[in-house]
Amino acid sequence: MADEQQLFKVTIDNITVEVEPGTTILMAARKIGGDVTPPAMCFYSKLQGSGGKCRTCLVEVSKGSEKDPRPMPKLVASCRTTVMDGMEVKNITSAKVPEARAGVVEFLLLNHPLDCPICDQAGECHLQDLGYEHGKEGTRYEFSRRTFEKEDIGPYIQLHMTRCILCYRCTYVAAQLTDNRVHGVLDRGDHAEISTYISKAISNDFSGNMIDVCPVGALTDKTFRFKNRVWFTKPVSAHRNCDKCCGKVTIWNRGDEVLRVTARKDEWGEVESYDGKPGWICNTCRFDKKKMSDWTIEGPANINRHSVISTNHYVGAQKPAEFLPELMGGRNPKMLMDIHDVSDVNDPKVDLSLLPGPATGATFTKTKEQ
Repeated sequence: MADEQQLFKVTIDNITVEVEPGTTILMAARKIGGDVTPPAMCFYSKLQGSGGKCRTCLVEVSKGSEKDPRPMPKLVASCRTTVMDGMEVKNITSAKVPEARAGVVEFLLLNHPLDCPICDQAGECHLQDLGYEHGKEGTRYEFSRRTFEKEDIGPYIQLHMTRCILCYRCTYVAAQLTDNRVHGVLDRGDHAEISTYISKAISNDFSGNMIDVCPVGALTDKTFRFKNRVWFTKPVSAHRNCDKCCGKVTIWNRGDEVLRVTARKDEWGEVESYDGKPGWICNTCRFDKKKMSDWTIEGPANINRHSVISTNHYVGAQKPAEFLPELMGGRNPKMLMDIHDVSDVNDPKVDLSLLPGPATGATFTKTKEQ
């Protein structure tokens, strides 16, 4: 009987954890969790070859190992650096890391437009969180930002290359999940961009997962564009029998309307795994099943309480008792006004999930005239 594999002890921010040899510092930190875990914009544990692009996960290695206790001379990317036995790492306890991370955020925002008010990714954007937690108030950049024309790369996906930070996640999805990768990184340097040689070429059955892995608003869902803000929707866990994928998803409702469908995500913003396999979903589940009757509802999705999406979505919360009838001698308060009778928007007869594109004023005006 072979001996059990020896585990390495690594100390991150004065917390020691045992991991298998070959584990990266980032994955070891995720085992600890909390603020000890460095942020990551390009690394995705479910995608082979990811990481090493954005440098947001830089950490300080103050002790290389028990055999060689010398510190590493520079900050290292924790997603690409494997642990050694006895290694000591500083993340939030380091004086160098915050300054370096703020510089990385400043670089990422050199060309990224500050169009959060009109971006569908607002509220669940990793770059927003990164900028808020590790960025600085101002920028030293004085030149014009790099811009690209909006590109239609498929029937369901809109590409805003101007927002792209070149994390390469979408190219890994296309290379590892689909039958044929038809897009990638074109050109080099400041002209580098994600694109296809043939417009509207991305149509394979798992291409929608590129939307889920994109950390910014560069790849957006055409069936959801400009229809709602994520914090106005209710995330619900649901499943269906699908012969192509796991069928386990998060549906985002507003009332009885299914506005969009996404893969379920864990605390790190990555797709959850089932039976040891990532829970990627097919385009049929994502784009075509937009009715409540298509799904078996499991219950409210678990959303981090620090996320703006969790607003008014507290699971197990006790609702305060209604006291107005008691004050009015048992009579129920009368409805003073039904806003739908006097407003030209939010017409209850309009099903937003069935509209082919964004809801505009013309949609509700036409309904009112009819």
